[in-house]
Amino acid sequence: MQYQIIPVTPFQQNCTIFWCDETMQAAVVDPGGDIEKLIAFIGEKKLTLAKVLLTHAHIDHAGATQAMVDHFGVKIEGPHSEDQFWIDLIPEQKERFGFSHAEAFQTDRWLEQGDKVHFGNIELEVYFCPGHTPGHVVFFHRPSKLAQVGDVLFRGSVGRTDFPRGDSATLIKSIKENLFPLGDDVRFIPGHGPMGTFGEERIHNPYVGEGVR
Repeated sequence: MQYQIIPVTPFQQNCTIFWCDETMQAAVVDPGGDIEKLIAFIGEKKLTLAKVLLTHAHIDHAGATQAMVDHFGVKIEGPHSEDQFWIDLIPEQKERFGFSHAEAFQTDRWLEQGDKVHFGNIELEVYFCPGHTPGHVVFFHRPSKLAQVGDVLFRGSVGRTDFPRGDSATLIKSIKENLFPLGDDVRFIPGHGPMGTFGEERIHNPYVGEGVR
């Protein structure tokens, strides 16, 4: 599996395109905006977009979802159904943050803990990790030990929980019980900022590291 991180929107959200090098089928994770960048990359690499995957429905992660569907004719998988209210709020978020071309959408498949998503010969495991939003999910590619964690975990930090229906205790539980057990050598792509490893965060993260009581 190959991947490319493409920061989008004024929030520099790490939209990620994953693709199967055998079939050249691809999935785009969290297309928040700047759809022209995403279309251009998919064209340059001669990829066939198979689906849109969403970790959660904040506008900087999901704002261009419907535009991608309209352009490529693909289906949407994710997030968990508890994020429906955030999808419904996209028009309001659009006005608040000055986003253009952001629309509400209807997902084709809600995702749950233990689900799998597929494109080409690639299988991603789904982990339900609420806290930042109530319906947040994480995607994990076991063969390459790579996780796309959205806004659950960052290098040296964790996701905000001061948005509606965010919860700090739930977020910490998601990280400690769902993410860290996947292994210290797992690299993760956060929703913003640089990549890291679960091992480094398990030891040193000031919010969920071993030294935190």
